[in-house]
Amino acid sequence: MNILIIGGAGYIGSHVAREFLDRGHRVTVYDNLSSGLRENLFPEEAFIHGDILDYTGLLRAAAGGFDALIHLAAFKAAGESMVKPGKYSVNNITGTINILNAAVEGGIKNIVFSSSAAVYGEPEYLPIDEKHPAKPENYYGFTKLEIERFLGWYEKLKGIRFASLRYFNAAGYDVQGRITGLEQNPANLIPVIMEAAAGKRPEIQVFGDDYDTPDGTGVRDYVHVNDLARGHGAALEYITRNDRSLIVNLGSETGLSVMEIIEAARRISGKPIPARIVGRRPGDPAKLTASSKLAHEVLDWTARYSDLDTLIRSTWEAYRRRD
Repeated sequence: MNILIIGGAGYIGSHVAREFLDRGHRVTVYDNLSSGLRENLFPEEAFIHGDILDYTGLLRAAAGGFDALIHLAAFKAAGESMVKPGKYSVNNITGTINILNAAVEGGIKNIVFSSSAAVYGEPEYLPIDEKHPAKPENYYGFTKLEIERFLGWYEKLKGIRFASLRYFNAAGYDVQGRITGLEQNPANLIPVIMEAAAGKRPEIQVFGDDYDTPDGTGVRDYVHVNDLARGHGAALEYITRNDRSLIVNLGSETGLSVMEIIEAARRISGKPIPARIVGRRPGDPAKLTASSKLAHEVLDWTARYSDLDTLIRSTWEAYRRRD
């Protein structure tokens, strides 16, 4: 297939692009490089330097005879979204409307969308499955849920088929070491730990050690980015083969605590990684884990690389290569 990947130079996007190339597809990346990196583009790809707020540019790109579109272009910092909702409205929502309209004009009928477990909000039960109520607690999660609703309407009105992939915590780097560019200004736990290990920050903060968990620190579901990339490939195959849309979780189904991750990073990197306990962050649940039963059943997808050691080792190798 001929595939347009919007946001394909970013952290997750570059892994997704590599996955589709590995599957023998033709790939074109459309990215404004605001957070993506040229070094994460592959020679086999075509590249269009463009912005999702540039509707004319999107129209030109979408007219390239594509069979499918992968949408990974969004601002994703949950905390920032609560203080800058306008920024997230314009980019995530207006940008997606532009993408959908350009896809319709370009005759692109299949879309895989990078959604988020943030659509669920505070867990009412664990593990979280796709039937869990969607009540986002941050504006970022709200934008993702609204995009899913837009996709549902474009399916009804324009015949688009879509897969919405609700990621849990993306982590790790390509297990074959082919992705060399690091995330810029990371806010997620594992890259922050790696920055401390690499001497780029003096310490890391642990937000609370008095949760009702085995070691008192928060537990989350981390899914390796190679597994996420495989999920995109499987989801596109599903919607094209079955001519039907899909909303599905992608998670490891295994909870890892903050201190488990820090200790593994110390062991694998050989670095001390200073950690300081500070107060809890408002709204942080003690535990958050996924049910990926639906992905197992309909996509034949399992998390192959999302064990603790592979998550940490692949990330440390990426950071060590930059020393």
